[in-house]
Amino acid sequence: MRGTAIHVREAASEYGFVSLVGLRAEDPIGIFKAVQKGLRFSALETFQRSSGLSTADLADAIVITARTLARRKEQGRLEPEESDRLLRVARVFAKALELFEGDAGQARTWLSGPQRALGGERPLVLARTDLGAREVEALADRLEHGVLT
Repeated sequence: MRGTAIHVREAASEYGFVSLVGLRAEDPIGIFKAVQKGLRFSALETFQRSSGLSTADLADAIVITARTLARRKEQGRLEPEESDRLLRVARVFAKALELFEGDAGQARTWLSGPQRALGGERPLVLARTDLGAREVEALADRLEHGVLT
């Protein structure tokens, strides 16, 4: 999907980011239940295709080792905590897509590079935690509105 524009409208709605992992943007309780059950491994594969992130970058962002990732693939399902982290990364990616008007390549490049406004950290690294993800989203909002930090 490299260099391909993703439809921002769908991913930018309040829960639309779940479409990046192959879920329907349903009510938050339905999403919560899916996460508590553990998302199917195919959700991670769908997001990887949607985002174009490398396996290593995606595994790093959702804090999962290559060995555990292989085990989850064999089992066919992520653990609830891993599912939650995957959705958080999808939410951050959707925000970057919005910032770059659907250009997945530009979103991926921005998320993967150090950002001075984030203390020189890579947004994907910060997205490992909810607090970090919120800072990345806030920066994307400021940039979208022309507020340089």
